[in-house]
Amino acid sequence: MLLSPDNFNAFLLTMSAVAVIVFIALHAIEAGYGIAYNGKWGPSLPNRLGWVLMEAPVFVVMTILWAGSPRMLHTAPLVMFLIFQLHYFQRSFIFPLLIRGNSRMPLSIMIMGMVFNTLNALMQGGWIFYVSPDGRYPDSWLTSWQFIVGTAIFIAGMAINLHSDHIIRHLRKPGDTRHYLPRGGMFRYVTSANYFGELTEWTGFAILTWSWAGAVFALWTFANLAPRALKIRRRYIAEFGPLKQKSIIPFIY
Repeated sequence: MLLSPDNFNAFLLTMSAVAVIVFIALHAIEAGYGIAYNGKWGPSLPNRLGWVLMEAPVFVVMTILWAGSPRMLHTAPLVMFLIFQLHYFQRSFIFPLLIRGNSRMPLSIMIMGMVFNTLNALMQGGWIFYVSPDGRYPDSWLTSWQFIVGTAIFIAGMAINLHSDHIIRHLRKPGDTRHYLPRGGMFRYVTSANYFGELTEWTGFAILTWSWAGAVFALWTFANLAPRALKIRRRYIAEFGPLKQKSIIPFIY
């Protein structure tokens, strides 16, 4: 079965290898959603609906894994589950309602997102609730340095992500179609501060779970977002001129 330790390790190795391939491929291929939307990716659907359908599977599958686990009421795994679901409840059911305008998302992008999110739920929920050794996360884990530091980083990343999304949503007034350079918050340091916030979140989650599953998700987050952030920065430079900010990691990348 997928969640046996041997198969789970092979699953993580495969996901890691695919993340590296995706990172390389996205430097040559631009995922056609958001600012990069175009019709080359085939049929599309309204952006709000696309985000719900793309992100909700991870929330649903994670809930199913939690509900079917004998560890569902163990304190530390339950807290990790709630931290994970906090992000995905916001991303699946609140963020789409806040999207302005009538933008669209390619159906192909949505399906790829659904597949990855389902696999990620199996990675995180599989590790926390099934594959991690018995006793790996006792109640005392909540006072460990890994959990405290990781949770602080996760919360900081989520705050950055939410604040950056707020800045992006309010760049334009109703009816305005011009492009603007996001300013304020972490946009002082990177041109894709929302992506930096998300990368920070999942780095924190990898630390608070102290797991390879969490680390693979952090790797995937970078592999998916870093090439896109780099291209967004190049777009801004072409439109607004030279920039001091990096693309996704302050002072580094």
